[in-house]
Amino acid sequence: MKPKLSYAVFGDGSWATAIIKMLCENLDEIYWYVRKPQTIEYIQKEKHNPKYLSSVEIDLSRLNLSCDINFVASKADILIFVIPSAFIYEQVNHISVDISTKIIVSAVKGIVPETGLLVAEHFSKTSNVPMSNIAVIGGPCHAEEVALERLSYLTIACTNPEISKEVSSRLSSHYIKARIHEDIIGAEHAAMLKNIYAIAAGISHGLGYGDNFQSVLMSNAIREMKRFIKKVYKMKRKINETLYLGDLLVTGYSTFSRNRMFGNMIGKGYTVKSAQMEMNMIAEGYYATKSAFEINCKHENSAKTPIIDAVYDVLYNNMNPKKVFKMLAEKID
Repeated sequence: MKPKLSYAVFGDGSWATAIIKMLCENLDEIYWYVRKPQTIEYIQKEKHNPKYLSSVEIDLSRLNLSCDINFVASKADILIFVIPSAFIYEQVNHISVDISTKIIVSAVKGIVPETGLLVAEHFSKTSNVPMSNIAVIGGPCHAEEVALERLSYLTIACTNPEISKEVSSRLSSHYIKARIHEDIIGAEHAAMLKNIYAIAAGISHGLGYGDNFQSVLMSNAIREMKRFIKKVYKMKRKINETLYLGDLLVTGYSTFSRNRMFGNMIGKGYTVKSAQMEMNMIAEGYYATKSAFEINCKHENSAKTPIIDAVYDVLYNNMNPKKVFKMLAEKID
């Protein structure tokens, strides 16, 4: 009989809290890295996250909370990182213990801005973790629906099927269906790109475009995603699978989507800064837009990405959303 592997979660946002809830269904002990001591104090007193998914009752009997990232990293075999991509570099830099033999699971939806690497690649290059020991958690799944225990779906992508099966078994429950996949690079790119397309969907909604336009936008988005991922990592994949299309649809259409919400505010006239301040949450797609645009520009024969280009023009070139989306409407079919 194989020894039971121990788990640790890094991050205390809504998605991290949702993952803690999932793991508590199957594990007796989980280590949880929470950055601020006052957040730990609140959780221990109230049994709820003070800022995110406050409806979720946290089972303290199963948790070891700590604000010492090295203590948590040293205690577990499987380290699940759920820190926003904008802050992952800084946080991981604080880890001084050797994690090269650990299994790393990324639930981070974006690229590390400081290095321009996917999270899996970042751990492989900076912490010497073999790619075969790295997995990625994909959707389609909203943290808010996990909190409500609505039937949700996860995809665990890893080149090592044994790791995929192990992680998926610990996240599965009566309301979570987890499947496995081998396309780790495609999964990370899809997780990054769908947030950009959700911003585009939000902008179009904020500008007053209807469901008809949005359906065309999403149809073009999945084809654009296919072109982009094929350009950066060529392998045989079905882009209409849940990992790619399913995650795109839920992020682009759902009212729970913070990236769609962010785009909607931009479409209604908010500046980028004012939208970010009012949301009080990280819209990963903001950082992903810059990363995706720059990655595509690096290729000699870059992929045709009119939607990414349009969102980049609005967010980073401060162009008028109404004019940009009027031009975009002429380019998509």
